[in-house]
This record gives sequence, C-alpha cells and structure tokens, in this order.
Amino acid sequence: MESSSPSVPFPLLQAPVESTYRACTIPYRFPSDNSRKATPVEIQWIDLFLNSVPSFKQRAENDPTVPDAPAKAEKFAERYTAMLEEMKKNPKSHGGPPDCILLCRLRELVLRELGFRDIFKKVKDEENAKAMSLFEGVVQRNDEIKDDGKRVENLIRGILAGNIFDLGSAQLAEVFAKDGMSFLASCQNLVSRPWVIDDLDAFKSKWTKKSWEKAVIFVDNSGADVILGILPFARELLRRGTKVILAANDMPSINDVTYPELVEIINKDADGKISGVDASNLIVANSGNDLPVIDLSSVAPEFAFMANDADLVVLEGMGRAIETNLYAQMKCDSIKIGMVKHPEVAQFLGGRLYDCVFKFNEA
Repeated sequence: MESSSPSVPFPLLQAPVESTYRACTIPYRFPSDNSRKATPVEIQWIDLFLNSVPSFKQRAENDPTVPDAPAKAEKFAERYTAMLEEMKKNPKSHGGPPDCILLCRLRELVLRELGFRDIFKKVKDEENAKAMSLFEGVVQRNDEIKDDGKRVENLIRGILAGNIFDLGSAQLAEVFAKDGMSFLASCQNLVSRPWVIDDLDAFKSKWTKKSWEKAVIFVDNSGADVILGILPFARELLRRGTKVILAANDMPSINDVTYPELVEIINKDADGKISGVDASNLIVANSGNDLPVIDLSSVAPEFAFMANDADLVVLEGMGRAIETNLYAQMKCDSIKIGMVKHPEVAQFLGGRLYDCVFKFNEA
C-alpha cells in the first residue's frame, strides 16, 4: 500500500513529531472513554462512511478494468459494511479504535484486495478535460485584476470553489451525478465571510509585503479543484519568483489526483511556460500517500528531501487540511484551506455546511 522506500516524517513539522503531531483533528475518543464501547463520535463517523458505501459500490460496478465488476462491487459493499458494523460493537476490531485515517484505509484495502485500483478513473478524466478547457479563461480573469490583494483573494476563492468537486461526500456525489458542477457558479456562491476559520485578511496583508522562496502545496481532487483552483494560485506564486512543489498521491483514492495524472495535466508549452508564466521552477512530486487524508508523519523520503527548505506549506482539501491536519504545527508559514462538506465537520467547527476554512499561521 505504501511507496517502495520506507517513509519518513514530513521535515517541516514541528519536532518532536511523536509528541506534537497527531493526524486526526476531531477527537473520536478520550483516554477516559470505555475502550470496549464505541463513543457517540465514533458511531457518528462510522455512519458517515456507511452512507458513502452505495456511491462507491456504484462506481466499482461500472469499472471496465475489473472482470466481474458487479459481483466484486457487491462483495466490497458487504465486506466493508460488515467491518464498519463490527467496529460499532467493538471499536478495537480491525486495528481500531477508529479514526478517519483507519476508516479510509480499510475502505481502500477492501477495494484493492478485490482488484479495484481506480474506480473513479473515468469521472476524473472527464472532469480534467472539462477543467482544462476552462483554464485559460480563469487565468485571464485573474490577470485582469490589477490590485494585488484583490487578485490573491480571487485566487483563494477559486481554490475553495474548485474544492467542491469531491465525490467522497455522499451529498456532493449525488448533486454531481444529477447535473455536474459549474466552477463559476461555485465561485459566486461561496458562503459569505467571515468563514468558520478566516485568516484571509492577515494572509493578504502578508502577501503584499512578502514573497516566499519555496512553497509546497499538497493537492486534493482532480478536475476543477487542481486545474482551476490550485494551478492558477501556483502560477501566481511562480510569477512572484517562488519555487513551487505540487505534492500529489502515489496511488488512486476517491477522485484525488495522482502523481502520474498531475504530471500529465501540467503540460507546459514549448517555452516551459504556463499561460505566459515561466514554469521552470515548478516541480510535481509524489508524496507517497495513498488516501484522501494524509498522515504527515509518513511521507516519501524523496519528497521530504525536496521539501526540506520550503518556507510555505499549503494543505488543501477537507481530508488533508481540515480532518487530519488543521492543528498541525509547522516550522514555516502554513495555510490550511478547504470547504466543509460533512455535517459532522461543520458541527465540530461550529460552522455551516459548505462553510470555508482558511487558516494561516506564520512561522
């Protein structure tokens, strides 16, 4: 399940990683809780994963690369459902007690054991093609904004709007299946500020005064998310002289973009530019991750070496930025950005469903 080399902690986490870092934002249980009994929060989250089983089963049934896909998809739904129900009765089963990393990992394990490698491949390819056709227009609109602060706010809103393409959320998978999602409409329909965590003004003020040497951006979903949200922001950093590393998953998981897919998406033109901006300082890296969430105590060593001297870290998406790393402390400036797409996360943060998180911490 992991990349070939042994993994290492992400070098920009505050040390000592063992005592200052835990890859789970929402506490599912406390030391005082009965270890044999699932807590209300554990049950709430197990139910959230149970609710997503039908949409995963449907994607698996239609996977043309797997022989007997419908029968195997049925087996996936039965196996994974049985695991989740068992965890409700005995939270220590299947490597528990559960947290969002374990619940995601078990789902991937069952899919991969049955031969499903990338059940969202078709929808990812379609969404990437759609987003690529809109890219130049999005970039042009950003370039027309002359005020630095307004332009970066527009870019940040673009990241949040793109992040809504997330088929790991049962509600969004349903909306998406009905009529797709318009990027421009999503930009215009973001909930009003102040967002549930809103450090955008502090970041804008820093942006107008400072350029970073090197930024690491952990990307999230395919389609509008990475192409219309992250890429225009990365391009703006490049324009300002920042080296940019885009870190993508080693293996497929939900509709997250993988390292090979991202390499394909970033086809610089003959002069090595992206829409007129020199992209020689843009690197695509394999983070070594294989889940829609990320445990930063375990990344690919080659990527850790590349990222070692960065002075800005951006974690994007509900899984990476909110559910696992909202409180992760970095040695450098950091941004955690994403949209709240589960009612359980909204409840924990005290915000609204589809609220936005923009958390900026200076070193």
